[in-house]
Amino acid sequence: MNSDEFLKAVKILEEEKHIDRETIFDAMELALTSAYKKHYGKPNCKVVINKETGEIKVYSYKTVVEDIYAEDDEEEELDENGEVIVKNKPKYNVAPEEIKISLEDARKIDKRYELGDTVDTEVTPHDFGRVAASTAKQVVIQKIREAERESLISEFKDKEGELVQGVAELEDEGNYYINLGRTNGILSKKELIGDEKIEMGSSVKAYVSKVDSNNKGTIILLTRRHPNFVKRLFELEIPELADGSVVIYGVARDPGVRSKVSVFSEYANIDPIGCCIGEKGSRISNIIKELNGEKLDIIKYDEDKETYIKNSLSPAKNVRVFILDPKKQEALAIADGEDFSLALGKKGSNVRLASRLTKYKIDVKTSEQVQEMGITIK
Repeated sequence: MNSDEFLKAVKILEEEKHIDRETIFDAMELALTSAYKKHYGKPNCKVVINKETGEIKVYSYKTVVEDIYAEDDEEEELDENGEVIVKNKPKYNVAPEEIKISLEDARKIDKRYELGDTVDTEVTPHDFGRVAASTAKQVVIQKIREAERESLISEFKDKEGELVQGVAELEDEGNYYINLGRTNGILSKKELIGDEKIEMGSSVKAYVSKVDSNNKGTIILLTRRHPNFVKRLFELEIPELADGSVVIYGVARDPGVRSKVSVFSEYANIDPIGCCIGEKGSRISNIIKELNGEKLDIIKYDEDKETYIKNSLSPAKNVRVFILDPKKQEALAIADGEDFSLALGKKGSNVRLASRLTKYKIDVKTSEQVQEMGITIK
């Protein structure tokens, strides 16, 4: 690879892989330095790449010292009588003249040299490119993969907890792989809503539950079952949520069956539930369609806990709520006739979701049951 080809390769990696130009040059210099040391057995060397021309040069460097043959370190040992013996300990396993230069000799090259400086000498071999290519290639690939992984992590880490949209590209026994642009997200079939199926090539919305990185690359886990998936769909469909005039207070969800979303507005002239439903139900119908027909109850949040709990038991209407213990967050809901079964829901699903939404343990009873149990309501 000549200089022009190398610079073109750097440009492609920078533009297509979004890898910083400096990272590419650092990886190449590190790889070529390693290759040179391995093939030529030189300890103190460095490879420098001209970032404008792509020209590669190798330099050996020597440290300016007073005496190149002076020992660097000392170590202590005990003799047979327990006395301390100080021995000189060589710092390097190479000839001193290969890594050091005396101050006197350094100043013959340039009078400005001082102790501790390094003297660089170009030692680029004529066949360096051929000899080092195979070794450098693997190291560079590894560094580029690392940089690409970090770039992906940087891009997608901020998307954890957010809604993304991609195209279904691959499928195996347990997962769908959703093309998100630079990488694929993994959508487990267990994270789908109910019995839904995804067609290859179709557009898919999902919630990013986790972004992680390992030796194999960046892993982006997706789901359509998380309660916040519903919240993000509301934020996507309803402009009043984006401008803050309507706020989502809470979401409770039984994926594929029913979700309850509580909303409120500080503005008296704004109906938060109406904003979420939209004209002729246009907004809510789009969300329900994305949720594969999952039922949605939009609840008006209220600071008064009894009112909030009553609202949360929708579609039951005629319900009386009493807070039994504020500290333990226990409440009693009294409903009769059809409202009793509506408040409970199928297999208790409605009251379960209401409890999750309000964070209160709600006990639903009929008026008759309350009398029979001798419960006194103050």
